[in-house]
Amino acid sequence: MNQVLTAPTRTQAVLEHYREPEPIDPELSFLLELPEDLPEQLSIAEAAELTGLTAHTLRYYERIGLVGVKRDDSGYRSYDPQAMARIQFISRLRASGMPVAMISHYVDLVDQGKDTEPERLALMQEHRDRIQKQLRELQLALAVTDYKIAVYGGSATP
Repeated sequence: MNQVLTAPTRTQAVLEHYREPEPIDPELSFLLELPEDLPEQLSIAEAAELTGLTAHTLRYYERIGLVGVKRDDSGYRSYDPQAMARIQFISRLRASGMPVAMISHYVDLVDQGKDTEPERLALMQEHRDRIQKQLRELQLALAVTDYKIAVYGGSATP
């Protein structure tokens, strides 16, 4: 028969399972970089395939000024390594929950030059704090889930 836990006992069980997130493994750092064999120019279809974004999203990022994209002789978009690096950076920020409006503000600050570095630093530190909070909340959610799996006789393996 399952034991009913009091609120303090439940809290203790969750805290016993909570762990600080581990730092990124250096072997995974390649996920943060562009491929070494990246062509000098990519079409929008190639950029979309490489980034996992849609062509619509890439055009949107260009339209709102998040990324500058050159045009080839025929007028087609041509993504150079600098544009691809910017897109990847934006994608990482979006994946971490940063709103497009905040990314746009950050990009505007970058475009204004070196004098805005303190404001950019503050923006990134605030965002990092939000990510850390999200990670803690997810760790607690995982601990609760693992606990319930154990209560039902299952095994939660990483």
